[in-house]
Formats: sequence, C-alpha cells, structure tokens
Amino acid sequence: MELQQLRYVVALAEEQNFTRAAARCFVVQSSLSHQIKALEDELGVKLFARSSRRVELTAAGEAFLDHARASLDAAERAVADAAAATGQIRGTLTVGVIPTATAIDVPALLGEFHRAHPDVRIRLRGGGSDDFIAAIRAGRMDVAVLGLSDRTPPTGVNSRVLARERLVAVVSVEHPLAGRRRLRLADLAEEAFVDFPAGSPGRAQSDLAFDAAGLHRDVAFEVASSELMLDLVRQGLVVALLPPAVIPDCEELRTIPVTAGPTRVEYLAWSSFNPSPAARAFLDMVGPAIG
Repeated sequence: MELQQLRYVVALAEEQNFTRAAARCFVVQSSLSHQIKALEDELGVKLFARSSRRVELTAAGEAFLDHARASLDAAERAVADAAAATGQIRGTLTVGVIPTATAIDVPALLGEFHRAHPDVRIRLRGGGSDDFIAAIRAGRMDVAVLGLSDRTPPTGVNSRVLARERLVAVVSVEHPLAGRRRLRLADLAEEAFVDFPAGSPGRAQSDLAFDAAGLHRDVAFEVASSELMLDLVRQGLVVALLPPAVIPDCEELRTIPVTAGPTRVEYLAWSSFNPSPAARAFLDMVGPAIG
C-alpha cells in the first residue's frame, strides 16, 4: 500500500467523481482508477460502489477513509517535523474562522504568514465554533477563531481571549424602538428575532442571557449569515443581537446598547497536544498582531 494510493482514495471520496479526483491529484483518470482498483485487490474489499453516474464509499470504504486520512496526516507531519529541525517550516496549516470574527484581520495574517513561510500549504475553513473545537481535538485543524458566550469557554483545547464585547440590538430605522438610547432585555422580549440556528454557539450567547433574565423570546428566523440577518432587519421583519463590528453604518439600521445584554468572547484556539511547526509559527505571528 502506497501513500499515493491513499491520496487517491481520499480525493475520490471527497469529490465523488473520477474526473475531478484525477484533476485534483494531477494524474490522468485511468491511472487513478487503476491504482484504486489495485488497492482494492490488495485489501480484498471494495472501497467504492461505482456506476456510470455515481461513485460512493462502501461500508468498508467508510471504515478505511478515516485511517487513510490519519496516515496521510502522520506522513505529512513527519516531513514537517524533519524540516522544522533544520529551521524550515513546511506542511499544512488549517485555520477555522467563524463568520463574525472581528478581533483579528485573518486575511492579512494569512498573507503575512504565506510570505514568511511560502512552503506551508494554507487551508481556510468556515463554520461554527463547536465544529472547530472538535476538529482541533481530533487533529484535523490547527488553529481557529471562535465566538462563544462568556459562560461557555472552550474546553479540551488551548485558547486565548482575543476580545470580549456586549452584543447590541439592531432594528430597522422604522422600528418603534429605533429612537431609544438604551434597552433592557425585557424591552425586547415581545419582539420577533433573527438569530443563528438553535444549538449553535452564536445562538447560545443570546439564549443564555434571556434564560438568566427569566425571559422568553421568539426566534422566528434562523439563518447562518449575519449579512442575511441584517437584510431581514432592514425589512422590518425582526430584530437582532449582533457584535457591533459586523454592523455596517447605514441609514436603514439603528444599533442600541442593551443593559445586561449577551456577552460574546472571541477566542483563538489551538491544539493542547503537540501543535505542528506551522501552527506554532502562526501562533507566534498572531501574538504581536493582537498586542
């Protein structure tokens, strides 16, 4: 069994198409197909179910895939560690960023990192804080920017507070509350809200604040994008609670501080167990950027 065969299996599992998998691996389709067939013959099991239109992992393929990824990660880490011993930073840096990250300029940092360490392949992933924490614990991600309630700090990973801020109420300029200089949570309890999906860390910040105040609220709209939230607010359909930095300065919206409102903490998180040379180099770079 060769590492190249494992790369082909991972590519085909993720692309679910021989043509795209071959292009991703920079080989001709016939070579990729032959190598996967040879691996299946060696293992004595079918890793993929194939038809003229579909390619899917079999149960054996599902079981094999996690080990294939782990083997590739271990091989890549071995090369990176050997290079680091000679002062070179190589390998892969996988970074997760929540949609509402504002404490650090992630694109600028990644650009600076790339210029300093051009041999490192950078991967950027969007998503939620819980998924990022799980990925860091499992060794699938190096560092991530998280957004959590101040009552639920990250566990099982190393972390550093980047920023702490209170969410503000966002209403349309036509809303009856638009002229208020400050609100209480009770003032918002009868409003229809837009928020992140139930159970997500972005939603938990506001849910915990209302629960602590003994108040119920109606989240009528659940979306994953702060931009879409603001568009719904502009239409006068809902109100929102968001970090001030993600709210544009525009005539259609009003932002209002909320007494005892939800507190959001932005964290930088990374593995508590043997971070890669690329991860350590990135963390060294982030330090000066956040003072």
